[in-house]
Amino acid sequence: MIFNKDTAEKTAELLLQINAIKLNPGNPFTWASGWKSPIYCDNRLILSFPAIRNYVRDEFSKNIEKQFGKPDVIAGVATGAIGIGMLVAESMGLPFVYVRPEAKKHGRQNQVEGFLQKGQNVVVVEDLISTGSSSLNAVEALRAAGANIKGMAAIFTYGFDVAEQNFKAANIDLYTLSNYQNLLTLAVAKSYITEKEEKTLREWNVTPSTWDVEAK
Repeated sequence: MIFNKDTAEKTAELLLQINAIKLNPGNPFTWASGWKSPIYCDNRLILSFPAIRNYVRDEFSKNIEKQFGKPDVIAGVATGAIGIGMLVAESMGLPFVYVRPEAKKHGRQNQVEGFLQKGQNVVVVEDLISTGSSSLNAVEALRAAGANIKGMAAIFTYGFDVAEQNFKAANIDLYTLSNYQNLLTLAVAKSYITEKEEKTLREWNVTPSTWDVEAK
């Protein structure tokens, strides 16, 4: 679910402007999972544009507090959400921790890095939601450390049905600054893509794991 429509449209436009989101239906990308995709999202680029990273920080800060109340701690999911998560925590005057994909093999063998007390209320910040598996892995690590998870806030989601099912099963409320539907609507309106390309992008979103542009 998006925080609000105005933020969703503005965020989508900013991500397109800096090429954090690339749309290329005719020459799809290949994800690490092997999926063919007409879209590629790299929200790490936001950190290189001060005005845009400040916008994202401010939208997160006010909407997190509005939706979840002010938590005790902000947690970022490594590695993509560490930078923006720290900015949000600083803006809100809160402690920050981050969560590794898995526990370290040496030293203290931490998966959650930073100071976290059992029972503290935590909002998790994420950069991108695809299936939700890695994001929810971070949630489980925080829960294992004794955190009370108030919810998750992400910059962008592809809006896959499997992600919705995964978050529902984990009993986690997810809110995003923008999403796939708002992105496509804005991309057509601003002539980033044609209506024909929009149709291709919508078809992919329904069956991303089996979609192949060459079969169309």
